Amino acid sequence: MFKVASYLLITVILTIFLLPFFYTVSPYQLDPSKILEAPSLTHLFGTDRLGRDMLARVLQGGQTSLIIGFLAASISSILGLVIGITAGYFKGNTDRTITIVIDLFLTFPTFFLLLALVSYIQASSLILIIVISITGWMGMSRLIRSESFAISNKPYIKILKLSKVSTFKIIFKYFAPILAPIFLISFTFGVGGSILAESGLSFLGLGINAPQMSWGSLLSDGKAVIDIAWWVSFFPGLMIFLITFCLIQISDYLQSLANSKEMIKN
Repeated sequence: MFKVASYLLITVILTIFLLPFFYTVSPYQLDPSKILEAPSLTHLFGTDRLGRDMLARVLQGGQTSLIIGFLAASISSILGLVIGITAGYFKGNTDRTITIVIDLFLTFPTFFLLLALVSYIQASSLILIIVISITGWMGMSRLIRSESFAISNKPYIKILKLSKVSTFKIIFKYFAPILAPIFLISFTFGVGGSILAESGLSFLGLGINAPQMSWGSLLSDGKAVIDIAWWVSFFPGLMIFLITFCLIQISDYLQSLANSKEMIKN
């Protein structure tokens, strides 16, 4: 399943970013004579209620969703990594302060916090990346904090601290190799979560707005005609499902791999 998910994920991503160079139909081109045409050889994914080609729109929207998902997950993962290591390494008042901040953020359900933030801000790709990033770092930071706490209690780390070895060197030489699998697993989950968050906000009309498009906004466009034109919502929804399914399968495999290595060490 890991291999299947990996190949499928790579195939979907390459298709979304490379196919537009060969499939040159404009996602914005209106054609009143082809409104809500079913999938055919002419329009593989059919057309929407304005006669626009759905395949071109799914490809264009996919680029937006994937870029937001990967960038938001990258920023939130790095933020969580830095905060988690800081809390676990320095301990004491630093750890207590960071723990209070994490608990404060976790008090509010993440999606409702997203809704609250974007309700007062004009949404755009950049704004969504920032908002999703600042609401998605807590899980990573808790995991990293817990592991960093355990690492910093090891005898050789205490000896290095007493020997006045620089904090930068200790973290990159001794913390980084141990924390890398946790970071990778959380990042993979984070990408899927970020794509779902963007899609949910755009579906509700609080995310990407016309003329830009994402898979979430395409889903929202299709809900009004889902009874007579299933394909308008089906194909963007299918892309969201495929990407998140592949990412979850890859994350599960990486987690089981990390757990098995931990068992062997023990």
